[in-house]
Amino acid sequence: MNDSATALEPTQHDSARESPSEQIPKEPSEKRKPRVLIIGGGFAGVAAAKSLRGCDADVTLIDRRNHHIFQPLLYQVATALLAPSEVATPIRRLAIRQKNLSVILADVSGLADDARSVLTYSPSVGSGRVAFDYLILAPGMQASYFGHDEFARHAPSLKTIADAELVRAKVLSAYELAEETEDPTARRRLLTFVLVGAGPTGVELAASIAGLARATLRLSFRRIDPAESRILLIEAGKRILPSFDERLAGKAAKRLARLGVEVLADAKVEQIDARGAVVSGQRIESATVLWTAGVAPAPILKELHAETDRAGRIRVSPNMEVPQRPGIFVVGDAAALSQDGRPLPGVAQVAIQQGRYVGQLIRARIKGRTSARPFRYFDKGNMAVVGRNFALLESRRLRMSGYLTWLIWGGIHLLFLPQIQSRLRVAGQWLWWSLTDQRSSLLLPETPRETFVEAETECHNQIDLTSDPSY
Repeated sequence: MNDSATALEPTQHDSARESPSEQIPKEPSEKRKPRVLIIGGGFAGVAAAKSLRGCDADVTLIDRRNHHIFQPLLYQVATALLAPSEVATPIRRLAIRQKNLSVILADVSGLADDARSVLTYSPSVGSGRVAFDYLILAPGMQASYFGHDEFARHAPSLKTIADAELVRAKVLSAYELAEETEDPTARRRLLTFVLVGAGPTGVELAASIAGLARATLRLSFRRIDPAESRILLIEAGKRILPSFDERLAGKAAKRLARLGVEVLADAKVEQIDARGAVVSGQRIESATVLWTAGVAPAPILKELHAETDRAGRIRVSPNMEVPQRPGIFVVGDAAALSQDGRPLPGVAQVAIQQGRYVGQLIRARIKGRTSARPFRYFDKGNMAVVGRNFALLESRRLRMSGYLTWLIWGGIHLLFLPQIQSRLRVAGQWLWWSLTDQRSSLLLPETPRETFVEAETECHNQIDLTSDPSY
């Protein structure tokens, strides 16, 4: 997900901490501006905030992170192609140009009993409360392990910058350790990568790891050949990319096979531990298991006690408002809304359009106007990239794949990056990568000396135990 933030306006700061009786009127008072509170700095939350620019209201955006993440390129951070700063933007940049916006770095722990304020927590400040007249919930989703939360310890997901850096460290460390070990069995395990979930994220990540192994790292080691890496993509469904046209998905599968990625469809992951994974009864020894399947609702959504779909998303009215909760809206991945008999997908374009719509709706209500126009999603198409020089595009009746589609994919993503400097840096990195196969972020975090000593001591203890005849 550089520039300093503008200070919170005194009126906003004070209104967030006044007594509950003064803080939460039934209707906005004539003596102050209406208060619009946005939870979440993702695509939907940022779009809502921008659409309220210039509105006669005090707008507050709360997020636990200080940056907005351009999620479609997060997998490139995880595979060392881009640096975190190239796909993340400080949220406070919005406040520089938008004088009616304040940004708060905090966790939202729940809704207050009065239902017109939220409870917050910050490690440095402690607990707090922020009142609102209009609430826009855009918390996004978190990884779901389908009831097996114990998998998370050994199979990180890819939702945040920290996740991407962890995945990058695991992948690069596997090659470093494989270079060091003398044990061929341990080496095979280190060079085996398992990805669970063959949606767009899983496909893009698997293809990028394959490119890293077979191109970028091919001359970097002396005792191993990274091209011998085994990359497995596990999918519980019948095929990869279930949200895409079947023919396009078939082309993606062929492309993955050319890159050396093994696809195991109609396969169930039964166990994930430090040794690897058990898939449909078969043990796969792997030091790197990555989770690219399933999402779950953010905990704050449960505070609404509203009707949800099977995935836990809030079923909203056509104007994105929570039924029986006037002035409270849910947008983005957290909202369940159907259009033409089909549920809207949890993609960035849906979130952006919903956030913009709700912002404009609130702006109209503040001006005393009512709008009966329901939200309508304009489908601009679906895209996925499968390694360098190959991408898929599905837009209404249009189906495309190949190099030209990859160029279109790159151009669109560059345009949607929120900062000009990010666009220039990413374009430069992609050009260098295309010409040389080299990636700019092949860095591992340095292990603290204390941790290294502890690990070395534990290793010696294990050696002593195994050399003891009585062991």
